[in-house]
Amino acid sequence: MPPLSNYYKVLQPNKQLKMAIKLHCLADVCLIPMGTGSPSISDYIAKTENHIRKSTKVKSTLHSAGTTLSGEWTDVMELIGELHVLNHELGVLRVQTDVRVGTRIDKDQTPKDKVDVVERKIKDIQKTEA
Repeated sequence: MPPLSNYYKVLQPNKQLKMAIKLHCLADVCLIPMGTGSPSISDYIAKTENHIRKSTKVKSTLHSAGTTLSGEWTDVMELIGELHVLNHELGVLRVQTDVRVGTRIDKDQTPKDKVDVVERKIKDIQKTEA
C-alpha cells in the first residue's frame, strides 16, 4: 500500500490551489469504515469523533447515526477528507461516507436552532389538539 502522504498535499503558506468557499453550511455526515473484521465500528467512530472535536474551525453535534458539522464549506469538506485519511491511517482499507449538506443565506442557524423550531411547532400542534 502506498504511503498515506501520497493522498494529500501540504500547501506552502503563500500558494493556494483555489479560493476557499466562505459559504456557511450544515453537513450531516455518516462515515462507515468497511472491512474492519467486526460488525462493531465504535472504536473507529470514537477516534473519528475525537478528531472532529479537536477542530477549531468546525462545530459538531454527535447523534446516533452520524455527526452534524457546522462551519464554512471549505473547512467542513477539508475535515471530512481528514477523517478519511485518519481512518486509513488506522488500517481501514475502505471508507464510505454519506454526506447531506445544507446552506442558507437569509439567516444564521445552528443545528440546535433547527431542532428547537420543530420542537416548538410540535408543542403548538399539541396545544391545538388538546
